Amino acid sequence: MDTPGARRGPRIWSIGMYSGRSPLALSPATVNPVLTASDVTDAEAAFVADPFLLRRQGIWYMYFEVLLRESRRGVIGFASSQDGLAWRYERIALDEPFHLSYAQVFPQGDSVYMLPETLDANAVRLYRATRFPDKFEPVCDLIAGQWADPTIFFDRGLWWMFACSTPYAHRTLHLFYAEELQGPWRAHPLNPIVADDRRTARCGGSVQRVDGHLIRFAQDAMPRYGSRLRAMEILELDRELYREVERPESPVLEPPETGWNSNGIHHMDAHQLNSGDWLACVDGDVITP
Repeated sequence: MDTPGARRGPRIWSIGMYSGRSPLALSPATVNPVLTASDVTDAEAAFVADPFLLRRQGIWYMYFEVLLRESRRGVIGFASSQDGLAWRYERIALDEPFHLSYAQVFPQGDSVYMLPETLDANAVRLYRATRFPDKFEPVCDLIAGQWADPTIFFDRGLWWMFACSTPYAHRTLHLFYAEELQGPWRAHPLNPIVADDRRTARCGGSVQRVDGHLIRFAQDAMPRYGSRLRAMEILELDRELYREVERPESPVLEPPETGWNSNGIHHMDAHQLNSGDWLACVDGDVITP
């Protein structure tokens, strides 16, 4: 995530847990936030944000941006949980000379991969866990250039990736596809699939299939960054066509009047439980005096 200026003081992002019958109908699952900058024990953190979940061998893992207080550079930390509600911060899992954020993690075969935002590497860079859960190493660059919040998913025999080409304006979204995870990746012929729309152009978490419908979650940056989270249903998706429409339940998350997330919500990663309900990690922002 980027770090635009605040209206009155520093923006302080934290992480909470939500649950519900659907990612389109969530409410707080516990006393939030469950992770804050003060939980980070191996670095001086200004905030934590952009969380993603992974469940492996009965344990929940959460990976997220840790913004270092002095350098204002992002690294990727992780926490663990037995029940997905009470979390214990572990340590930094990925640290590069450049800023890292949006640490989407996903399994593929016997491996766990991470696709963080790596703007200053001038590429979308794929990482693999060489010692899960706390060590990731680069595998390859998937796409050249500066792309914000690359969001990857697999559907109907192809890998797909959304990425925002206007990292600080939040206006334009492109789509790419590949037959293999490591590529080659190709640009969709209808790019940009979203143009000049700060309400929906930047992804805000992983793509999910909900009751048979493929849903892309989008950050709404109007009137300011982190205003709310919208849900876009993908109606057509193939090598030639793309079409999406906003769901009637959208926006699915908005800041409340008071509390830890009263100034912004812009990210969610939801996972369906065996019960059929959903558990989601979200981030939220509050302005200090």
